Amino acid sequence: MDISESILTGNRLALARVLTQVENATPEGRLALDALFPHTGRAHLVGITGAPGTGKSSLVNQLALHLRKQDQRVAVVAVDPSSPFTGGAVLGDRVRMKDLSGDAGVFIRSMATRGSLGGLARATAGVVQVFDAAGYDMVMIETVGAGQSEVDIARLAHTTVVVEAPGLGDDIQAIKAGILEIADILVINKADRPGVENAEKALKSMLDLGHPTQRVYSHHGTPLRLPPNSANLGGEKEGGMWIPPILKTVATEGKGIAEVAEQIARHAAHLHASGDWAARDRARLESELEAALAEALMGQFRERVPDRQYDEIVRQVFERSLSPGEAVRKLITSPLTPLLKGEGNGAWK
Repeated sequence: MDISESILTGNRLALARVLTQVENATPEGRLALDALFPHTGRAHLVGITGAPGTGKSSLVNQLALHLRKQDQRVAVVAVDPSSPFTGGAVLGDRVRMKDLSGDAGVFIRSMATRGSLGGLARATAGVVQVFDAAGYDMVMIETVGAGQSEVDIARLAHTTVVVEAPGLGDDIQAIKAGILEIADILVINKADRPGVENAEKALKSMLDLGHPTQRVYSHHGTPLRLPPNSANLGGEKEGGMWIPPILKTVATEGKGIAEVAEQIARHAAHLHASGDWAARDRARLESELEAALAEALMGQFRERVPDRQYDEIVRQVFERSLSPGEAVRKLITSPLTPLLKGEGNGAWK
């Protein structure tokens, strides 16, 4: 039995090994992803994002405990920032989720961003696919908490939960973060603190001012839109449009957690009923495909362009005698670049 088959049978040690290989982008990790991919597409991917200090880890901890009581298998991908000096990460989210330790139905994976922006690590999508194939019912992805650069989670997750907290100046922060575009569920955590009414009022005002009449997912400007049906589930209004509900929680005490879990389930039902689940999956997979394609083409391109030619182009760009756009056109049309001209031993067949 190979390691991929071991994962499908529930071997946690094999799962941990493959997660490490995927995160390190090893050849074994890529082969495992290829073998596991046909078994993906069943898990509910839930993104948890928000500014630092809002209590995302505590919320994830309590949500996982609640879901385990419903006999759901839960995986948690906690993304932590990397040090700009050493490249390491504290990986402290796992410490905050100590209540989940020892539960065979929960798997927590901490990973560092390793310099990636957007709140996620480069390997996050691959790690999520492994958990999906391993049979976990829900995969929760907790982002770094950069505050304003986390829209990547909306491309990866089916349901995006944006966590706010009173007293953090988030009235303006929420607007800057594009909260109306990425939030499927809004959670005001630490609701026992002063100012919760003002935070709730601000969020309601933003939703009333200009929530889009239909959620549209696009990929490089191409809209991926499926018509909603008229079911009235959870946060939907008449006509089938999902309006993000605003929920209040005190995660450290477990208050409001059941309501958040219920809205997550209702949003999943809405996505399936409206066809938006398929639209989001298509947008996510197309984005992953293009990212992998760009990385592979760039690698092959650099292998085929002589270093001296590339360095000369870089020198001309540095000296401002050649613009980046002109440099790209020059490299592509160069007779020394057979990859893009269909010539030479490395040409595409």
